[in-house]
Amino acid sequence: MNQRDTIFSKPLPSISDFCFDQNVVEVFPDMINRSVPGYSSILQTLPQLTQRFVQPDTRLYDLGCSLGSATLALRKGCEQAEGSEIIAVDNSQAMIERAQLHLQGFKSQVPVHLRCEDIRETAIENASVVVLNFTLQFVPREERMAIINTIFSGLVKGGALIIAEKVLADDDAINDVLVDLHHDFKRANGYSELEISQKRAAIENVMKIDSLAAHHQRFKEAGFAHSGTWFQCFNFAAMLAIKGDR
Repeated sequence: MNQRDTIFSKPLPSISDFCFDQNVVEVFPDMINRSVPGYSSILQTLPQLTQRFVQPDTRLYDLGCSLGSATLALRKGCEQAEGSEIIAVDNSQAMIERAQLHLQGFKSQVPVHLRCEDIRETAIENASVVVLNFTLQFVPREERMAIINTIFSGLVKGGALIIAEKVLADDDAINDVLVDLHHDFKRANGYSELEISQKRAAIENVMKIDSLAAHHQRFKEAGFAHSGTWFQCFNFAAMLAIKGDR
């Protein structure tokens, strides 16, 4: 049974930068469902998108796989694609170990290879689908373009990048509204004002968010033929970028 997230429920003498350690692993399902509006809808749509873009004898990558929820969604969507395999990557050993247990609870013929490594070091090869589910926002901005370029180069023709991120609205007034709506969402899910403020202080140095326009500009610069936003709830969005057939 998943534990309830109480990491920031008591006053802390000092706020350390947020990290995906064992404490977070223990409460992560509760944390993400109570903190990210639309998260379940994104996961529920991943198998459909995977089924649309997966190609036989190719790889699928889940970069920043955490406990493997997106990996499971990928696996569900590629069951009929002969010769497909999944590479799931996370730089937290605690996350990888728990993901292994999570994946073992569901039977499948699709092999999944879990790797504990930095996604900036991950080689993308013969991929038809790559998922970045709330991962790129934790990579330094100056290194994000290189990751998108690596993904584009490693995708086969017609392959797809599926990416979800917290985003910044271009209009400051709209952004303020979206931030307030997100905080209301967290309050409605039982988070106190103390938890919201301490979590925000812990994460502000490690998570730097971009606008949707900045994301789509990167896709264009990398060479993707098409990109669009297929889901948004408040300041959380999911995007799709497709490599052309030529």
